Amino acid sequence: MNSVDLQKIAERSRTMRQTGFALLFASVILGVFLLIPQGYAVPTVSSTDMETATSTTPTPFTKAPITAKAAIVYDLTTEQVLFAKNADAQLPLASLTKILTVYAAVATLGTDATVTIPEDATRVDAPRLFQTGQTFALSDLAELTLTASLNDGAAAIASATAAYEQRSTYDALAGAAAALNLSQTYAVNGSGLDVSPSTSGGYGSAYDLARLSGALVATAPAIAQATTQMEISAASENGRSFTVKNTDPMVGSFPRLLLSKTGYTDLAGGNLALVFDVGIGHPVAVVVLGSTKKERFTDASALVSATFAHFAGVPSL
Repeated sequence: MNSVDLQKIAERSRTMRQTGFALLFASVILGVFLLIPQGYAVPTVSSTDMETATSTTPTPFTKAPITAKAAIVYDLTTEQVLFAKNADAQLPLASLTKILTVYAAVATLGTDATVTIPEDATRVDAPRLFQTGQTFALSDLAELTLTASLNDGAAAIASATAAYEQRSTYDALAGAAAALNLSQTYAVNGSGLDVSPSTSGGYGSAYDLARLSGALVATAPAIAQATTQMEISAASENGRSFTVKNTDPMVGSFPRLLLSKTGYTDLAGGNLALVFDVGIGHPVAVVVLGSTKKERFTDASALVSATFAHFAGVPSL
């Protein structure tokens, strides 16, 4: 073989190597391109966009139609929105306002503080249970108040927090909301009772309430846990015992429950906030706002079932 033939072979080999490198590089670029959804470079989904995302990409939540005006499934561990429907809309909270009231008191006073029932608290609308002058440990009063959605208990707790901070109930609750960066949440009173036919006692978004519910579970787990029982008992400082039933009739059917709170007024419709564990130390919040008195429970149940299916990696349970 002469020198000319050797030169041709060397050039052909060099050309083949260059072609191979080019094909490899093109394959890598194509692979990266295929991994990125077309139309945008960074796949971020806001809470308000999640409903559209879940409707175009089949997930367990696609098969969970709900009647509520707003709803959210929020992973409190990863801070990810798993499902949302109008999750940033500011809506009447009804008795979900009591979650903010109790959180504000626990954060300000501590669970061992004592709270005395003032006279004006005994004049609020039912449900109410207490008498003027009765004194409770905050933890006991909060458990009774949240579980049975007692308006007099909520008014007393809000009053004690405001008095300690030397400001109005509105400002005390606003301070607690601001501390958690709840931008859509505020309360006129501690109970969430409608102030008028057109004004609620508290407003907030499903997104805010999911984070607020998670904060109460993290800050006062024993108080939150009481709301997962069908019936609880607690005593005043003078030893008088009180037993109340849960306003959530389905509380026993939700698995691994950490918190349950109902809310209903004519203005708000049916509301429900739940926190439950999908694994050890992995809490998820489900909130529905503006449903009906009955369908708030079926809405939440459908979302809880879809959440467990999501984490199990199956279409449905």
